[in-house]
Amino acid sequence: MINKQLIFKKRPVGLPSADTWELQSNTIPDLAQGEVLIQQHYISLDPAMRGWMNEGKSYIEPVQIDEVMRAGSVGKVIKTNNHPKFKDGDYVTGWGGVQQYVITNGSNWYKVDPNLASLPQYIGTLGMPGMTAYFGILEVGKIKEGDIVLVSGAAGAVGSIVGQIAKIKGCKVIGIAGGSKKCNYIVDELGFDGAIDYKSENIVEALKRECPKGIDVYFDNVGGEILDAALARLRLHARIVICGAISQYNNKKAVNGPSNYLSLLVNRASMQGMVVLDYAKDYSKAAKEMGGWIAQGKLKSKEDIYDGIENFHETFLRLFSGDKMGKLVLKVIEE
Repeated sequence: MINKQLIFKKRPVGLPSADTWELQSNTIPDLAQGEVLIQQHYISLDPAMRGWMNEGKSYIEPVQIDEVMRAGSVGKVIKTNNHPKFKDGDYVTGWGGVQQYVITNGSNWYKVDPNLASLPQYIGTLGMPGMTAYFGILEVGKIKEGDIVLVSGAAGAVGSIVGQIAKIKGCKVIGIAGGSKKCNYIVDELGFDGAIDYKSENIVEALKRECPKGIDVYFDNVGGEILDAALARLRLHARIVICGAISQYNNKKAVNGPSNYLSLLVNRASMQGMVVLDYAKDYSKAAKEMGGWIAQGKLKSKEDIYDGIENFHETFLRLFSGDKMGKLVLKVIEE
């Protein structure tokens, strides 16, 4: 059997080019005792992957040169060698990387039920993006009924779930997204109370219109100028959740940090970073609650799926061009 694998070849400066990786076809070795072979069906494409390519201190070790590109995934066990936990036919999710097959001892892999949710949902709403949204807005943002919540990247995998959870909890929710299609989507389909199109509107003026009383919680996925504008609209004891800064990930010069940070002092506000891995022990609790919301029709899930491991680079770039809606997923199984 042959495994197509995307191998990380060089650390990019700025936006990754196609030669950042090399697509290889390698023979799958025999299983050792206690190992399983997983045929991967879907790969999760996330903005965090750009940070994993950089050398230097972070919340997780960088991807090493000549390693399979790191990514979350979901697939099916097709062969086992006396594994105590998994059997042939089990569907599982874990860190399989950008490849068609993966051999593992099962550590940090978990069974999923394709009858309860679609496989892509297990790397989206019920996977890392959903967990990020859940713990970010509830545990770090500490939302309460009546809060005014602002979400950037609001039509994306994390932001769309953040806004919906905030609505479920009785908050007023304003989303920032790029383009009228995305703005209409978050208001008309997801139930946000308002939207700001950062591509066509002045952010400062739009925030005055949509958040005339200020902001209690800002969930930040983009950083840069939008973070700075939100800082200027904080209410007393506001909370800012720093989840990501996609506007800065491909900078070739210094990161553009906030100049309005003294608003934190004036408003006795807080700004806290969050990494979803810190909440791993409670994932099952979050998945159960979010699964219930999905079943009740309170939480909508959208996956933007593209075919072919050969198309990884152009699909990955959609994260930064904004040319996608909801969770970006790459289908790698060949049928």
